[in-house]
Amino acid sequence: MTRFEEFDDFRLSAPGVDWETIFCVAALLAFGTVMVFSATSSSGAGDALAAANTGELKRHLASIGLAGAAALVVYRVPLSFWFRWSGIIGGLCIILLCIVFLPVVGKSVNGARRWIQIAGLSIQASELVKVGALIFAAAFTVKRQEFMHSFSRGFAPIAIPMVVVAFLLMQQPDLGATAVVAAEIMGVLFLGGLSMNIFLSVGAVVIGFVGFMIYMTPWRLSRVLAYLDPWSEEYVLGQSYQLSHSLIAFGRGELFGVGLGGSVEKLNYLPEAHTDFIMAVIAEETGFAGVILVLFIFYWLIRRAFEIGRQAIKLERYFAGLLAEGVGLWYGVQVIINVGVASGALPTKGLTLPFVSFGGSALLSSMIAIGLLLRVDRENKILMRGGQV
Repeated sequence: MTRFEEFDDFRLSAPGVDWETIFCVAALLAFGTVMVFSATSSSGAGDALAAANTGELKRHLASIGLAGAAALVVYRVPLSFWFRWSGIIGGLCIILLCIVFLPVVGKSVNGARRWIQIAGLSIQASELVKVGALIFAAAFTVKRQEFMHSFSRGFAPIAIPMVVVAFLLMQQPDLGATAVVAAEIMGVLFLGGLSMNIFLSVGAVVIGFVGFMIYMTPWRLSRVLAYLDPWSEEYVLGQSYQLSHSLIAFGRGELFGVGLGGSVEKLNYLPEAHTDFIMAVIAEETGFAGVILVLFIFYWLIRRAFEIGRQAIKLERYFAGLLAEGVGLWYGVQVIINVGVASGALPTKGLTLPFVSFGGSALLSSMIAIGLLLRVDRENKILMRGGQV
């Protein structure tokens, strides 16, 4: 075999996976598993001598296994499939958000109707919508590329389903998911060439709408007021209870934390310590160093997503590029909101920390997005080696 034949075989051989992305995800999953166990191990104990509770840990590991299998399936599916069926996927997103309101299938928890219950399994519809909205927005942007500077032909057609999705999410109610989905769609449109004037105008309308909804909803307004003064006697045992205990956890952690398993706030003081406020437990047990480490891994993962996206765009694969960059946007926005809420930089809003928090639906959607990201990278490499996708 000549040197040129060897080179051809190298170019056409199956490319490897992106180990940087896999390492970041594996590190976050491993760290999250440890922290979920730490945050829940004492929840079932009647006293200090009682055996540690492993029920939530087992459920978390099962969720990771299921989400990993889903990511593998998505990784094996060509991106052309998602592009071809993007319109149907967008429609399914709206149907999913409608199903949660059905009396038999829909499930209500703590006054929020966000879950679909099938065969004993509960799926949070908004988490799957995050994936579907990303695929739909990326495909729409590519199909309407030449009209991105026109409001009537470039933005208006996607504004209608966007408003419908936002309306259905607000009826659940789920302001956090609404913010993430809106950021995904607007971010992808902007990266795809949406006019700056349209982007800023729509952004101002969205911010105004969110502000109006907060002002018109007493319990949302009280959350904002409590965020502004969490130690007030009026709020400290009410609306700012979670925030005040999260801040205590951050303060106790100092530089290197009190040690794994040493958190006091997780002992029935801080609600949702294993889901929305898991960063507070991380801060208390591992300190500033642990928080910075987690944020650095997220930074590396998001950076890698944009690198993969830019490579796809250089190869003139615009749908793939927007999809990869959209994944990076999604993670970035959700991490900022979650960490901002836990640290008191943003008003309290329920959003999980991707790959770290407990939650089957959140893990499923995040891992599916990783499957899409790895698929973009795989097809990039195939094309760069002279193959066909």
